[in-house]
Amino acid sequence: MSVSESVGGDVGGSARPPERGAPPPRSGAAAAQGPGGRRPFLILAVTCAVMFLDSLDTSTVGVALPNIQDDLSMSTTSLQWLVSGYTIAYGGLLLVGGKAADLLGRRRVLVWGLGVFVVASVVGGLMTEPTALIASRFAKGMAAAFTAPAAFSILTTEFREGPERNRAVSAYGATAGLGFSTGLVASGLLTEISWRMVFIIPGLLGLVLLVLVPLVIRPDTPRPAGVRRSFDPGGGLLVTSALVLFVLALVQAAEYGWGAVATLGPLLVSAVLAVLFVVVESRHRAPMLPLEIFRSRVRSASYLVAVLHGAAAIGWQFAMVLYFQEVLDYGAVRTALAMIPIGVAVFVTAQFATPRLVGRFGTRAVCLAGLVLQAGSLAWFAQVGHEDRYLTLTLPTMVLHAVAGGLVYSAANIGGVSGVANERQGLAAGLCNSAYVTGTGLGTAILAGVIATTTGDAAAPPLAAFQHAFLAGAALAAAGLLVALVGLPHGARIGAHGGPGAESAARAERAGRGEGPARSAR
Repeated sequence: MSVSESVGGDVGGSARPPERGAPPPRSGAAAAQGPGGRRPFLILAVTCAVMFLDSLDTSTVGVALPNIQDDLSMSTTSLQWLVSGYTIAYGGLLLVGGKAADLLGRRRVLVWGLGVFVVASVVGGLMTEPTALIASRFAKGMAAAFTAPAAFSILTTEFREGPERNRAVSAYGATAGLGFSTGLVASGLLTEISWRMVFIIPGLLGLVLLVLVPLVIRPDTPRPAGVRRSFDPGGGLLVTSALVLFVLALVQAAEYGWGAVATLGPLLVSAVLAVLFVVVESRHRAPMLPLEIFRSRVRSASYLVAVLHGAAAIGWQFAMVLYFQEVLDYGAVRTALAMIPIGVAVFVTAQFATPRLVGRFGTRAVCLAGLVLQAGSLAWFAQVGHEDRYLTLTLPTMVLHAVAGGLVYSAANIGGVSGVANERQGLAAGLCNSAYVTGTGLGTAILAGVIATTTGDAAAPPLAAFQHAFLAGAALAAAGLLVALVGLPHGARIGAHGGPGAESAARAERAGRGEGPARSAR
């Protein structure tokens, strides 16, 4: 099934009232062309390309770090900030980026974000000073925090909730896995030419997207006269500070341990700011993050599933790369090539299997199946030894884990944006992305801590440390399974055959805002 076939058709089922804030119903020639009067596969292709670029840029720098360190004479601590600076900026600003997309216009925010990304990429590739290079990575993280929710919310508002959106979100998730794996391979090859290409090439790809977005994505709908924008700067400052400090604490935990002052300090301040944020938002007339968005069990459970699934998946990949290099003595390029099946399996599963399974069984069943598969494959992988068993152990478990990722990533995203009104889709997209970023940092910190605790020396861990780390990854996946089992309602089948569960979520959100039944708040 091609991309155009997967999203080009209309959705069957009974007619539903138009969303508040949604584009007018499509009919006639416009309906034949797809969302916004443009071919739907072009909109899907561009938004997926943004996700591909963000995922690719996340993974490209890792392989190039040794070359950068040698060329710029960077200390190990400074080198770590090339990764950490991006992660902190990205994770800390995702909710602000999503809210900005809702208030200022999704296409506008996407274009400006891509512009910053291109400039930061090219400038970073030309830098000769470590501080300036780190600053460019921080700027790229900031840009991605705006482009990711903007692109995702364009997709979720252009494709109707139900099978049509499920297929689009699944394709979006497929390109995320493909982009991450492509970045690993590309970085190994580009670094052979120059580490600077790792910065410049993504910038050039971003420039292409900067040209395509205005041509493919329709202009933002003007706000009705008399409707004021309320950004809630106090709430924005509190949540950004809390997220930045929380991600910083996760980064510090991976390096210094959970008991270090460098970890506990930011973690405690982040918790205090988070409590203040909840208090402020509960009293604000136009909050940045309306707390009723969490009243839906489906959405809240989907965000928690995303955190734990991301923690298990990325934490395991972090430990697996170290295992390849420290125990099996793989080089950087061989490590990247060994991980190619992950991206391929995620892409194939998310693109071709997940939308069909969600349409037939709903997100709950798909999440449960994926998390069982993830926990089992990671526990199986813990049987690794000093010998290289790539074909008989590593490859099968990688493929099973990747299939699980293709199922859970897309299903959790579908649940995370279900029943949300169009004017809040940017915020919902930011929450989905924030959940995975939080999980990424949490999983890496936990598995790094397991390795360090087992050995007392994270720089030269023995085999047992990796086996324990892989079991810890399986435990995280099992925790996600428990959340899905308890949190996702039995009767809710969000995304299945037009999404009756989505309608109940919409009614719950309307009730939370005190709206009458005639107003749709999906």
